[in-house]
Amino acid sequence: MSTRDINASLKAASEAQVRDLVQDLTKPEKRENALLELSKKRETVSDLAPMLWYSLGTIAALLQEIISIYPMLAPPALSAHASNRVCNALALLQCVASHPLTRTHFLSAHIPLFLYPFLNTVSKTRPFEYLRLTSLGVIGALVKMDAPDVINFLLQTEIIPLCLRIMETGSELSKTVATFIVQKILLDDNGLAYICATPERFYAVSTVLSNMVNALVEAPSARLLKHVIRCYLRLSDNHRAREALRQCLPEPLNDVTFANVLEGDTSTKKWLLHLLYQLDQAPHAGLQAAGPM
Repeated sequence: MSTRDINASLKAASEAQVRDLVQDLTKPEKRENALLELSKKRETVSDLAPMLWYSLGTIAALLQEIISIYPMLAPPALSAHASNRVCNALALLQCVASHPLTRTHFLSAHIPLFLYPFLNTVSKTRPFEYLRLTSLGVIGALVKMDAPDVINFLLQTEIIPLCLRIMETGSELSKTVATFIVQKILLDDNGLAYICATPERFYAVSTVLSNMVNALVEAPSARLLKHVIRCYLRLSDNHRAREALRQCLPEPLNDVTFANVLEGDTSTKKWLLHLLYQLDQAPHAGLQAAGPM
């Protein structure tokens, strides 16, 4: 047998194994193993998302896994094992959410709403933090597509207040993903218009961003600061928001507080200088000298 024949045989065997695992999702006694094995393969099997979506009963099985966790949310009683299992199901839904052939169907079925109870939890234990982070990953995969239908869908839901709370109370990684989601919403014209449509929405976002800046003074994070600055810069593209930001931009963004954090990050420093020029605020001399712009 030639090398080509061997490779073809191995590929066929691998595809058959994936199909069997997808079918196992609908069998309660085999589901846990199938969730684990398929979650490992989601990056390497290019057509896994269509297989999951169009296989009879598969999406219903994944939603059943999610719903079965609801009673453990309040009072908080989520074990590490249960968290890992449902997060494997969420990983497969993230695969469906990010695939161009299944994203629209995913939204039309309003599947992201099933994840919101997880984002609404406040327990800081590892199982709950992992659950929130994985759920944010599904929403993050959606907004990465830069598709207007995704933003329009999210604007009709409670995703912004949910993300804002996580931006204030979550772990650094959860804060980063939640801020990224808000950033992607702001970068969409409809998203920016929505957040700036009323003073209440604008101040809800700007207050959380300001609190994050103050927290970053005590516990710096270059990645998180980058997303915060990008949110501020996008807000400044709106006339009314720009006027408000002239009064409420946190002082640490206009001095040398974050010079060391931004050292070597040319793009973020450019965003920050652009923001300050947008607001007619002369950048601190130390900020301009903090590195190449």
